[in-house]
Amino acid sequence: MTQVDKDLHHRVTAAFEQHFGQQPAHVIRAPGRVNLIGEHTDYNDGFVLPCAIGPSTMVAISGRNDGQVHVLATDFDDATDLFDLKDIRSSAHGWANYVRGMVDAVQKAEFELQGANLAIAGNIPKGAGLSSSASLEVAVGQAMLALSGTDIDRTKLAQIAQAAECDFVGTKCGIMDQLISAQGKAGHALLIDCRSLSLTDAPVPAELAIMIVHSGVSRGLVEGHYNERRRQCEAAAKAMGVAALRDADMAMLAAAKLDPVTHSRARHVISENQRTVEAASALEKGDLQRLGTLMAESHQSMRDDFEITVPAIDRLVDVLQKAIGNEGGARMTGGGFGGACVAVMPASRIPDVRAAVERGYQTPEGAKPMIMVETAGPGVRVMD
Repeated sequence: MTQVDKDLHHRVTAAFEQHFGQQPAHVIRAPGRVNLIGEHTDYNDGFVLPCAIGPSTMVAISGRNDGQVHVLATDFDDATDLFDLKDIRSSAHGWANYVRGMVDAVQKAEFELQGANLAIAGNIPKGAGLSSSASLEVAVGQAMLALSGTDIDRTKLAQIAQAAECDFVGTKCGIMDQLISAQGKAGHALLIDCRSLSLTDAPVPAELAIMIVHSGVSRGLVEGHYNERRRQCEAAAKAMGVAALRDADMAMLAAAKLDPVTHSRARHVISENQRTVEAASALEKGDLQRLGTLMAESHQSMRDDFEITVPAIDRLVDVLQKAIGNEGGARMTGGGFGGACVAVMPASRIPDVRAAVERGYQTPEGAKPMIMVETAGPGVRVMD
């Protein structure tokens, strides 16, 4: 257990004991993720290349015999929530719906649950595009099932978490975030086929650094344009007569009669799928120059065709790309409209790139950006 994990474990168990007056039966950890390449391809049945990272959500849990779920959210000023397993409705508090939605989805998947006390704590930066919501869903689901002594396939757990976010929270997301939080593998990114859910290892050697820089621009997918982009992609696929944009190619796109906006959205997804598969190969071969080119093309496509970047993100990516040169690359990561950028480079380049970012970029509030250096970590696990 890393020191960061030890600190978070202590925080969530101490909060649990103080609030509920007992020790938890289990503590579950589910990681956040960073997507190296493959944006808005997952709900189009395409390919993504994420890895699990160190920041995580931890859930401490113990059982109740009254069918109720009591929740303490330490990251929201010790806010609380209470609901009954037999009557789960939407809450006015946004964070609570991720918990309620996951419990509801687990039950709808025909797993029997018992009442529970939960304390939740995390250290994933909010609004950074590092999937704090998926991490929360996966951790809550695993905790509730561990309490019931139920084993579950991790891919099935991810599918349930995706259903919770789509059907209860209202963000029509793909499977990537939940699947990498559930199935992450230490020392590896995973090339995920979002149609078959097959996983292909893409080694991330120790001498390779993954730098994540938060732009300082928070993002909100439900309130933003995420669902609109999904509708546009579905319209493009329908117009081309395919089940999803995964099945389309550039020749089909050229022949399709689409309005300019829908055409651009489809062009991003089709080209991004190609880039993602090639990037996994470049990563495996250690070809950082090619990987960097693909990441730059990905960002340009997100900016111009999918229109999900913002000026601050574009400036930050430019600073990163210039500092890294041909020894790696950088791009926005996550659903868009703010959040973080991801960069891949030799670990030896970290000091120079960090200095370049601190010298060349400020958040919209004029502060230095949050810089995280991560390694590819494991997926969800029961810690104790």
